[in-house]
Amino acid sequence: MSSTSHAASKTGLPILRHELGEVLRDLRQNRGMTLRDVSAKAKVSLGYLSEVERGQKEASSELLASICYALDAPVSFVLREVADRIALQEGVFVPESVPDDLIEDLTPAI
Repeated sequence: MSSTSHAASKTGLPILRHELGEVLRDLRQNRGMTLRDVSAKAKVSLGYLSEVERGQKEASSELLASICYALDAPVSFVLREVADRIALQEGVFVPESVPDDLIEDLTPAI
């Protein structure tokens, strides 16, 4: 375990790879798929997929896209689920949509 992840886990800060792994595992199980099913469809080794689900390995963006494809889940959905879990741990409220006043502040004047 790296000193950064070790420090993060000791302080109770959320660790992205742990949350991502849990979301991917939950999706796989909810779809009634085995690790073998997903690894074959995603073209990733069974062992590596297992490590990703357990939060032991970081998934590259390409690997994440392949796993999401195998789970028939948009990457944006998976990332939103992860973000919501982390926000909950941080005690941060994340609105379902971007507030109108923020959109106005971010929209360039024409």
